[in-house]
Amino acid sequence: MTNDAKDSVLKTWLSEQYAGTYEDGRRCDELGYLQCKLILKPERFTSAHVFKEFAGLVQRAASATGIGYQHASKEQKRPEVREVLFLDTGKYHLYNNSFICRRRIAYEDGFAIGDPEIVFKYRSDNMAKAQAIDVRPRIDGKYKIKFKLEIMPLKERIGGMRRLLSHNVEFGLSQAPQAARTVMSSLGHMSLPELTQIFPALSVIASDDGADDVSLVNQTIVEELLQDICLLDFGHHTAATANLGLWRSRGDHHAFVGEFAYQLRFPGPNDISHKALQACERFFLELQQVAGDWLALTTTKTGAVYRLKGNPPQAHE
Repeated sequence: MTNDAKDSVLKTWLSEQYAGTYEDGRRCDELGYLQCKLILKPERFTSAHVFKEFAGLVQRAASATGIGYQHASKEQKRPEVREVLFLDTGKYHLYNNSFICRRRIAYEDGFAIGDPEIVFKYRSDNMAKAQAIDVRPRIDGKYKIKFKLEIMPLKERIGGMRRLLSHNVEFGLSQAPQAARTVMSSLGHMSLPELTQIFPALSVIASDDGADDVSLVNQTIVEELLQDICLLDFGHHTAATANLGLWRSRGDHHAFVGEFAYQLRFPGPNDISHKALQACERFFLELQQVAGDWLALTTTKTGAVYRLKGNPPQAHE
């Protein structure tokens, strides 16, 4: 991986697109987001002070690479609290075929607020496969598609980059059919064929062993603590809010993964400055060096949830 002025790994990855349409003739989705992530060791999160401690490392990396750094306005507030749960079959038919289905609820002063958010995604390091999957749900309500290029460190060492393509659709639970709302709000059970009625992309999954009941993955409800820590300015009208999060199991508060992330949004893969991408790349590589003792290289947040009871990591993660 180099940062040569004539080349940028991020630019190359963003430029990889395949012309095509879905079954109804609609053009395949284009990348509209670049999200950089560092997965962090959970044992580092011992108190709220950790958020300020890591912000200091981010500021140090930003200074070393000439990136603008501004403290987030929410920095002095307590972290936001959200509840996250994943749905899959007992044999992980979704996850083992690169699909993820989750529900997220925000909390304020101990009470759930807003419309629970449903997120369905296909994730792969193969651009052609990720772009070809039509993630649109079969619902009458509103939904939003987010096709992301996700950047993470290499699994074997710090100082490099690997990619995941994450083709997502998000919608409020109130926008789903009544049957789906009942299941996803009460944590009841539904079958994989019933879930496929909502997400037709799942039709590629073969389930012939009868074990296709969909329920809560590992019977675990994730409690997420999330706090914005800074605004990063990569120049050329390109900036991103960076946040730090911790995932732990609700009840015993067992921490199993942390994450630092920032996301750039753009109208299309060619609508972002090459120099801004180079700056983003330099900063991401430098922060790995600065925060090397914090990094957990071989997993993702979702992967950590699935491995809680021994499910091995999957190739697409």
